[in-house]
Amino acid sequence: MQEHYFELAVKVSSHHALFSDFLSDTLPIGFEESDDGFIIRSEDELETIAWGLEQFAEALQKALGETIDIECKQTKLLSNDWVKNYQQSIEPLQIDKFYIHPTWDEPHAELINIVIDPALAFGTGHHPTTASSLKAISHYVKSGDRLIDVGCGSGILGIGAMKLGAIVDACDTDIISVENSIVNAKINELEFANIWEGSCSLAQHKYDIVVANIVADVLTFIAKDLKNALGENGILILSGILDKYETKVLNFYKDCQVVQRIAQDEWVTLVLKK
Repeated sequence: MQEHYFELAVKVSSHHALFSDFLSDTLPIGFEESDDGFIIRSEDELETIAWGLEQFAEALQKALGETIDIECKQTKLLSNDWVKNYQQSIEPLQIDKFYIHPTWDEPHAELINIVIDPALAFGTGHHPTTASSLKAISHYVKSGDRLIDVGCGSGILGIGAMKLGAIVDACDTDIISVENSIVNAKINELEFANIWEGSCSLAQHKYDIVVANIVADVLTFIAKDLKNALGENGILILSGILDKYETKVLNFYKDCQVVQRIAQDEWVTLVLKK
């Protein structure tokens, strides 16, 4: 281990999910999500990553016609403080029936435990969209249901569904997310029925539950595929939606009924039924 490592603290004023997708697609390492941005750590300097984020923010501003503020601050830290500081920064989290905790913390005696190591994942339950999706899964998934997690990320939503007795498929267009989901399922002594790199259009089944925690624009692009994956009387859980884009998303799901709307901060999760 090197004597020092570098930490890049990134703050963004808006479009947190789009920046998260950008980092997931471009970073060869994991990153930690915070309330107002991201924390990236590496043994190598991170100035190139900071430059890339600033260029991405500039491109977003031009595309969306709005101001997006971004602040990147790199710090050089001692490596022997890293593990201790990192572990102390990750708090276990209760979401409805679920208790999400890293491997170094004790499981909860009365709740359904989901073990996720943030170093191995892009989703840990701390972001409002993941938390709201888990709440919906906790309420609607029954033992024996067949579920697909579209854009699985860390696999946390599919793992939660498996803990409730569901048969779970998963997919993501990012191979790193697919690999992370497989690893995290194994940590929880579980296994996806099927998991693949690609879209839900490749699914070979109809599902009782289709969950997609992505971003609003993608939810509009793949609306037909998501609805086609639904079985008779199936439930569709859509998340990753900023409240200002809710109407835009619902315009692509006019043939569905809103069963429940879960709002947290500026984020919305929609539970729909055909």
